[in-house]
Amino acid sequence: MGKLIFDNTSEELELPDGSPLIEACEEAGVPFACTEGVCGTCVIEVLEGMENLSPFTQEESDFLGEPDKERLACQCKLASGCVKITF
Repeated sequence: MGKLIFDNTSEELELPDGSPLIEACEEAGVPFACTEGVCGTCVIEVLEGMENLSPFTQEESDFLGEPDKERLACQCKLASGCVKITF
């Protein structure tokens, strides 16, 4: 089990390893539009634990460019461990 922490709300959720972030983020208030990685509506900032997320998808690379601190919530999964985000 991993943990997803929303910095702006202090909410903490336990998620099974390999879980997509989309549902948890949507329930927390992250806005979504296309859910396919092309619109950029669901950009989140990863404050801690980037290494605990799935590798960047091609859609994220196309939209975000070089991986830094941002991810698209519709594209990434919690691989394991703890991840702290804000939106």
